[in-house]
Amino acid sequence: MGIEGVGARVARKEDKRFITGAGRYVDDMVVPGMKHAAFVRSPHAHAEIKKIDVKKAQAMPGVVGVLTGKELKADGIGNLICGWMIHSKDGSPMKMGAWSPLAFDRVRYVGDAVVVVVAETKGQARDAAEAVDIAYEELKAVVDAPKALERSAPQIHPEADGNLIFDWELGDSAATNAAIKAAAHITRMKIVNNRLVPNAMEPRAALGHYDKAEEHYTCWTTSQNPHLARLVMSAFYNVAPENKLRVIAPDVGGGFGSKIYIYPEEIICLWASKKTGVPVKWVADRTESFLTDAHGRDHVSTVEMAFDKDNRITGLKVDTIANLGAYMSLFSSCVPTYLYATLLSGQYDIPAIHANVRAVYTNTAPVDAYRGAGRPEATYLLERTMETAARELGVSPAELRRKNFITSFPHQTPVIMNYDAGDYAASLDAAMAAADYAGFAQRKADAANRGKLRGIGMSCYIEACGLAPSAAVGSLGAGVGLWESAEVRVNAAGTIEVLTGSHSHGQGHETTFAQLVNQRFGVPIDSVSIVHGDTDKVQMGMGTYGSRSGAVGMSAVVKALDKVEAKAKKIAAHLLEADEGDIVIENGALKVAGTDKQVPWFQMALAAYTAHNLPGGMEPGLKETSFYDPSNFTFPAGCYVCEVEIDPETGVTEVVQFVAADDFGNIINPMIVEGQVHGGVAQGIGQALLEGTRYDASGQLLTASYMDYAMPRADDLPSFKVSTSNTPCPGNPLGIKGCGEAGAIGSPSAVINAITDAIGITDIAMPASPSTVWAAIRATKH
Repeated sequence: MGIEGVGARVARKEDKRFITGAGRYVDDMVVPGMKHAAFVRSPHAHAEIKKIDVKKAQAMPGVVGVLTGKELKADGIGNLICGWMIHSKDGSPMKMGAWSPLAFDRVRYVGDAVVVVVAETKGQARDAAEAVDIAYEELKAVVDAPKALERSAPQIHPEADGNLIFDWELGDSAATNAAIKAAAHITRMKIVNNRLVPNAMEPRAALGHYDKAEEHYTCWTTSQNPHLARLVMSAFYNVAPENKLRVIAPDVGGGFGSKIYIYPEEIICLWASKKTGVPVKWVADRTESFLTDAHGRDHVSTVEMAFDKDNRITGLKVDTIANLGAYMSLFSSCVPTYLYATLLSGQYDIPAIHANVRAVYTNTAPVDAYRGAGRPEATYLLERTMETAARELGVSPAELRRKNFITSFPHQTPVIMNYDAGDYAASLDAAMAAADYAGFAQRKADAANRGKLRGIGMSCYIEACGLAPSAAVGSLGAGVGLWESAEVRVNAAGTIEVLTGSHSHGQGHETTFAQLVNQRFGVPIDSVSIVHGDTDKVQMGMGTYGSRSGAVGMSAVVKALDKVEAKAKKIAAHLLEADEGDIVIENGALKVAGTDKQVPWFQMALAAYTAHNLPGGMEPGLKETSFYDPSNFTFPAGCYVCEVEIDPETGVTEVVQFVAADDFGNIINPMIVEGQVHGGVAQGIGQALLEGTRYDASGQLLTASYMDYAMPRADDLPSFKVSTSNTPCPGNPLGIKGCGEAGAIGSPSAVINAITDAIGITDIAMPASPSTVWAAIRATKH
């Protein structure tokens, strides 16, 4: 294996440009004649639009155009869609309300776009936007999902009676009810998963350019999947023919799911460019991001977990109300259904499970996938319930989990998923050892002597990622396939380009994908270029989300490398006058095994292109493509242990230790994997302790800046202890499972379990802020 190959801790190639400020983001893009857009957004959560007067704005300095929703509709631009069809348990399809990129009759959340102003400068555009006069008739709003289902709630979309989008179920209701009825013990809880704002480092941005001479559109955008953006904008939104639309996602400063979707702004910048005759750029300010980026989580659930006399789980019944906000975002319907309920078995052998999910409209920002997407919600519900059950039963939380672990694979759960491989006890043992779980009692006593409350909590998570296979998700309602593509080009001088449909926005693909090539051909990773994010350069691909770049994207690369290797060996065998079966590739050369005969990689590549001496009938060149459609999801799993110390006088919680023991299968670059875990755990701790989106009763967002929405900082986090075990995934050629979301999935429940353990209570709301913890401590004293 080369020192830069699979398994090596190679420093990220892309970091040089990032840390020296040389990254190229959408806001860095400048096109001759470019103007700037500003949006007039609704100040009301729910209102009828009675009149829009743009005359004053049109007359202001620098203004190029002021455009409204009526003009948008007149030009045939379509409504935004949700791309995953869910049917209610009565067979009826989900109720998708109309979402115009520019509202023209009614606004449904604060931040709904109504008018776009295009001007010479950003400042002029914003000034003119303030001059647009819109008359609203304010309507009653509802922001709480359970209240939105009440008869007295305002009707948000005429298509969805009572604001119910769908009433969906999964599992066996009769078997689950029977298990609960026969149970020796039942743990019942109400579980609330708080709403979050993604807060990627780079705000969303778009630059639309219409070339009148070519009748061609180019969109630079902050996207996790530019090909899907092109497909949807052409096929569904009628912005441009697909062959006349180029979508480019350059460097993207984080996504966490929030940049999967097509938002109104990309559509409008392209449309506005054609209407005004100038390139149009928009970059969100931070408050716009808080208001309009797709939010995450926001579930209210009730759960019943049944146990027999031996403390084995016999049934799990879950009822969830999922808040999808004012409109259905692109993937929103699958998050509380097939990405959530299908993971409710967790790591446990549960014979009967039934989940009922009601998705609801409210007058809030749309809700969609956020790091983990359904898996964190499932894990939080399950692991909070398991911890509580252990306390009610008077048994060790670790041993209750161990007793109920799945130990034989493959394992078919009652909720669709078939787990292919795992060793959950190994992760549990590793986490407990690293956390010195046995020594906790002494640490708790020492803390008490210092006047502090100390608690410990664990969480055993599983996720389904590497979203796949296309036929399976298609049968469940997905509007697209979930394969991935790759193209490997060996140039005449032996350098290599890998073109991938996977998109990198912080994951380190330029390094890990190059390590695959180094492993196979022995060429230095600096001679390997990874190309992505441009629909004119890369063949159709499905993008990056759901921890799929490794298991799906890299598998496509492997298939293309297989084809390149086969042709390279044929060429080398011909040049060396040897049998093709005797050719091996080592250290950048093709050799005849057992001899000193060899041809350097670059010489073989040059021979492929000069074509002076190739095997008979062989085409010149050395370039191969592949499409990979996985046979199953992958199932990373692990155990997290959190230890906290609480000051009872202030309610301040300090995370004094956090241990993560994960099973990601085979690992390409351990250093990058550790970074992914660190980032995910930081986000999970943020949800547990600090982050929480708040609307008032009228639908005004109260947490629309970092002054009010608390993000985790370095001093909120300990130095994490991370380790990995390995049960290789049998379903892909690399044996890898995916690691990008695990930290955010397993950590919130570990933190809350530790806090409730410290205080001696059953439950506490996230975020467990100092005031919330302080009040909980006071409540225990009465």
